[in-house]
Amino acid sequence: MNKSSRIISLLSIICITVLFMNAIHESDIDPKTNTHQNYKIRALKLPSNLNLAGERVPLEKSDVKERMDRELLVNTYWQSNGILLLKRANKYFPIIEPLLKKYGLPDDFKFLALAESGFTDETSTVGAAGIWHFMKATGKEYGLEINNNVDERYNIEKSTKVAAEYLKNAKNRFGSWTLAAAAYNAGNYGISRRLEAQEVTNYYDAKLANETERYVFRILALKEIIRNPEKYGFVFEKDDLYTIKKTYTVKVDTAITNITSFAKGFGINYKEFKIHNPWLRENKLNNRSRKLYEIKIPVK
Repeated sequence: MNKSSRIISLLSIICITVLFMNAIHESDIDPKTNTHQNYKIRALKLPSNLNLAGERVPLEKSDVKERMDRELLVNTYWQSNGILLLKRANKYFPIIEPLLKKYGLPDDFKFLALAESGFTDETSTVGAAGIWHFMKATGKEYGLEINNNVDERYNIEKSTKVAAEYLKNAKNRFGSWTLAAAAYNAGNYGISRRLEAQEVTNYYDAKLANETERYVFRILALKEIIRNPEKYGFVFEKDDLYTIKKTYTVKVDTAITNITSFAKGFGINYKEFKIHNPWLRENKLNNRSRKLYEIKIPVK
């Protein structure tokens, strides 16, 4: 077979294949809806036992049911974001879970951190930073070091401790973990003012700002989906999930004039160093006070 004949044969095969695929495609389309016959958007059945830190969600209240349904639908059918959150949860939950237990915070609050930041190091539009999304003033109030050189909002261990302190204080003030979670979003004063003005003591009875009204329900939706991924259509293998490298700790009580050079001394580059120590914001550690810092080095 000469070159021209081979080309003609190949083109014929391609044309036949395309026509065949189009025929299959057309036969699968529902002419009434112009959608694939297998394409279904199904309503979700709300679990009857939803709770936050053991506090029951009163789904018998129509507005509560609708708000919960909304967040479960949004987070189920926003598939790309959902699978990303599942992957990141596998990476960060093993770090956060023992810290929550250590600091006396219910395990459910790991879903609050996930709802806040999606476990990314991006700073929000209003300046909240770290996986717990602390504002600068709040972080400093609770003892975090925050400046151009060091920002401990990005230190998972230290920011988790502060989050636990904040939420436990809010729980003591308002009497419930659900209101403590709402206060994490709207501030203690903001929640207190609304409750007093409306003469209510329960999150589900209060009329709050739209973001805060959705906030607890988003946490609940993420908890339900991450604990039951296949129930909501998320299918994956274990090796699809993200993991974090094991590290060991190096204690430093002096300045580091050049982090790039410091990292090379441990056989890693600047980027690898920063992935594990995002709280160091520059290519140096000033440390004029000779404070003791713990630096993570990935195990080779």
